[in-house]
Amino acid sequence: MVFVWLAAFFLVVTLIVLVIFQLMCLADLEFDYINPFDSSSRINKVVMPEFIVQALLSVLFLITGHWAMFLLSAPMVYYNYTLYERRQHLVDVTEIFNHLAREKKRRLFKIGALVILLFLSLFWMIWSVLLDEDDSH
Repeated sequence: MVFVWLAAFFLVVTLIVLVIFQLMCLADLEFDYINPFDSSSRINKVVMPEFIVQALLSVLFLITGHWAMFLLSAPMVYYNYTLYERRQHLVDVTEIFNHLAREKKRRLFKIGALVILLFLSLFWMIWSVLLDEDDSH
């Protein structure tokens, strides 16, 4: 059980790093440290890995029977899926300045949800370790 929570913890940390990287690219673009093409290409390179890791995390919760955690992570997978279906998952280099505020808000919302998942995963990992320790005595 501890290994499931450990894997979930590292998957959530990976997701947080990917989203923070995207936010940094958007901030660099906003402050004119990087051009729109470079910013867009950097963000677009990590969008699909982010979606895949998020889906893996939800599948991990589903397979291991952690329904509450699955229900917390599933809406983000659905949101990512709808973005992909509408072809809105990639940042358009020609429209990036027009959608900069929306893109930043989208990623800040993701960070908030991921931080909640991180703390819950950490809590359940510690809880599992304590339960395993009690069972061994």
